[in-house]
Amino acid sequence: MTTEMDAAFAATRLAFECDRLPRLETRLDRLRRLAELTGRHEDAIARAISADFGHRSTHETILAETLVVISAIGHARRHLRRWMKPRRASTALHYRPGYGRVMPQPVGVVGIVSPWNYPFQLAMGPAVAALAAGNRVMIKPSELTPRFSALLADIVAKHLGADEMTVVPGDNEIGKAFVRLPFDHLLFTGSTEVGREVAVAAARNLTPVTLELGGKSPAIVDGDARLDLAARRVVTGKLLNAGQTCIAPDYALVQESRVDAFRDAVAAAAREAYPTLASNPDYSSIVSDRHYRRLVDLLGDAREKGARVIEINPAGETLLPADRKLAPALVIGARDDMALMRQEIFGPILPIVSYGDLDEAIAFVNARPRPLSLYYFGEQPARRDRVLAETISGGVTVNDTLWHYVQEDLPFGGAGASGYGVYHGEYGFRTFSHEKAVFVQRRFTALGALRPPYRRRVERLLGFVRQFL
Repeated sequence: MTTEMDAAFAATRLAFECDRLPRLETRLDRLRRLAELTGRHEDAIARAISADFGHRSTHETILAETLVVISAIGHARRHLRRWMKPRRASTALHYRPGYGRVMPQPVGVVGIVSPWNYPFQLAMGPAVAALAAGNRVMIKPSELTPRFSALLADIVAKHLGADEMTVVPGDNEIGKAFVRLPFDHLLFTGSTEVGREVAVAAARNLTPVTLELGGKSPAIVDGDARLDLAARRVVTGKLLNAGQTCIAPDYALVQESRVDAFRDAVAAAAREAYPTLASNPDYSSIVSDRHYRRLVDLLGDAREKGARVIEINPAGETLLPADRKLAPALVIGARDDMALMRQEIFGPILPIVSYGDLDEAIAFVNARPRPLSLYYFGEQPARRDRVLAETISGGVTVNDTLWHYVQEDLPFGGAGASGYGVYHGEYGFRTFSHEKAVFVQRRFTALGALRPPYRRRVERLLGFVRQFL
């Protein structure tokens, strides 16, 4: 398989060398075919993902995957002509009448390593940006979603040429070989631990890397937040895909006097959203036995160390481990020595941590690795602005969860341990472009006087130039 992958990379590289700056019409056509692929195979995509998970809500796949990709394609097609135009750069007076401009060019062949939790959207979202920028694309999907990966390889081959986009399914060893290829840019979405390994492998080829990782994204519920509203929106963000979302609120920071009220509001919101669990088509399964067992162990560790675990199972159903449906759970009294406060949860478990004042909440966040997302609930702009100014995270949604991710005019990316580099919209176009600096000199220019042999006129000219520095 690695021989085939190497051959595919060589063919893709050759195709790029034959057309280093694709025309607008070519790029628009590739995006059109990608949109056609998404719309035509939406049902098959949802079925394959559900089969890999054991059960995944069809509506969640449409809302969080195919619809997001179609929206990104539409945005790129509407703005691509402007993005592609060279931009004039301001030129200091003493360098005129020459002028500068920035010329965006494709970087070449872009590698995308996509994860299992949103396998279509997190493969095709970056691909939209890479194709819009004029690149060729190779995708390595996760081995944890084999049915979907096989489907993706098949439908991509039907809609795009092998030298435009290639999907490389395979196991972990194929993935390791994939990131060692000399791509012109590599985007990885996944865990921080694996992200470090990807960065090391790419460094051997001096390949630029965008890392979209995870982390423990907090939801700060301030003292004047509307608890019912905050609870409903935290539940929506937390239980989407049964919590298997990299930007899900990982834990809630709640003012000490309001913990009980918030706990009750979250439990009520979860019961309203998911009145049943076992056969509820809206409630997704955990992707694998290993991940299911890890979540069960997190709850067991919290109980053993004194936390109170509140399971939310409105119909009192027996949930079979074989079905991998895990009831939502609230953890009261979570401490730093518990495993669920040291690692990203990635499941339907919400620790609720109390704080005294806003200074304490901000300090709690800042004492930990920088999260991919942060959520703030509160009504006072001054307190909101304090949180925004005094914490660092990849992105923020205020008085809701998740929505910053789907804004095509906002950059998406991490900070520190949650990753680096951004994409979405024009930010993605620029990530996958080389922005070439160009200076155009005029026939007549005073700068010619700076050439040797130097005379007193050079000193006079330098004196004049220093006035503008």
